[in-house]
Amino acid sequence: MAEQASPLVTFYKLGWENHHQALVKTIAQLSAEQLANNLVAAHYISIGELLAHMIAARITWFCGWMGEGKAAREQWHEVQSRTDPAELIAIFEKTWQVISSAMDRWTSTDLEQLILPPASHQAWLRAKGLEEEPPHTRQWIIWHVLEHEIHHGGELSLALGTHGLDDFYTW
Repeated sequence: MAEQASPLVTFYKLGWENHHQALVKTIAQLSAEQLANNLVAAHYISIGELLAHMIAARITWFCGWMGEGKAAREQWHEVQSRTDPAELIAIFEKTWQVISSAMDRWTSTDLEQLILPPASHQAWLRAKGLEEEPPHTRQWIIWHVLEHEIHHGGELSLALGTHGLDDFYTW
């Protein structure tokens, strides 16, 4: 008998999907000029750069580490210079499909699987004189990416409010 998807994945997915939809709705209301606004001060990154950073985390962990959605990974280089909200939304949606599809398939056993860091990541760390990254379970990676999005969603909300725009709201 085939193992069912993990209840933990189901729990993560429903909340994360709500967060994702709120993020997409927020981006849809922004102009290219608003994406260029700095987060909270002139020396911080822009709202668009923050969104690109969030996409990069999805791609790095789900595609690079866990081998999901190779097509989404190939588009990463395109997103770094995007200032069109519609293009950012398209890439967020594509990465969400990767995440959603994976979470629909993964079982409790899959969540326990240890994932080795990509060799390119380890080489990059060594070149910087940093300690290599240990393997992580899928469950750890899911939570890590989700908490990353929650954290940066808060930054996004603060930045939008600072610029007099509607904040990022997930309810």
